[in-house]
Amino acid sequence: MNLRRVACLASALLAGCATAPSRDYVQRVETLALLQTFNADLLGHDSATLTLERWCGEHRLADPARIVAHRVAGADKPMPAELRAQLRIGADEPLRYRRVQLACGEHVLSEADNWYVPARLSADMNRRLDETEEPFGKVVKPLGFTRHTLLAMLLWNPLPAGWELAPPRALRDETPVPHELLRHQAVLVDAAQVPFSVVVETYTSELLAFPR
Repeated sequence: MNLRRVACLASALLAGCATAPSRDYVQRVETLALLQTFNADLLGHDSATLTLERWCGEHRLADPARIVAHRVAGADKPMPAELRAQLRIGADEPLRYRRVQLACGEHVLSEADNWYVPARLSADMNRRLDETEEPFGKVVKPLGFTRHTLLAMLLWNPLPAGWELAPPRALRDETPVPHELLRHQAVLVDAAQVPFSVVVETYTSELLAFPR
């Protein structure tokens, strides 16, 4: 942002300015900052579950801030071939699939597809994944896993291309915030660097459902 625009913003707070940004513009800049902050937090930590719990608690979305994995019954989806290669398994190696909605209180913050190799997990881990609503990251925590991000992509940008060159007041957009905001693909490897799971996570607009 250039000095003229900064000066205009400052003077607008005191006496008004003909080119001061609209509230819509400011809100969209704030939304982009929030999305980038959350994205950086995800990229900087191995557990998406703990990142969501921390976000939920800091933004007072629920009390207590606890993530529950609501399983989507009957869901099934073949694993894309390029992701199967990330697990370094043969074509006949059994895989399991788990589709969940990760919720904190009443807010569904993420919808996740998870393919994993049951032979690389303990019997107790497999049972808990089959029978409970525990998040995957908490179940496999004893493996000392690390997360290798394959893809991190904003599905929606609050500001249009070239926004930084346009007059702030000219940037108005009545398009509602979409349900899907951000997508990550990642492979999880255990302490011995053996891959055991691939996840595709889609983060929703409920991340922003706190008073602002």
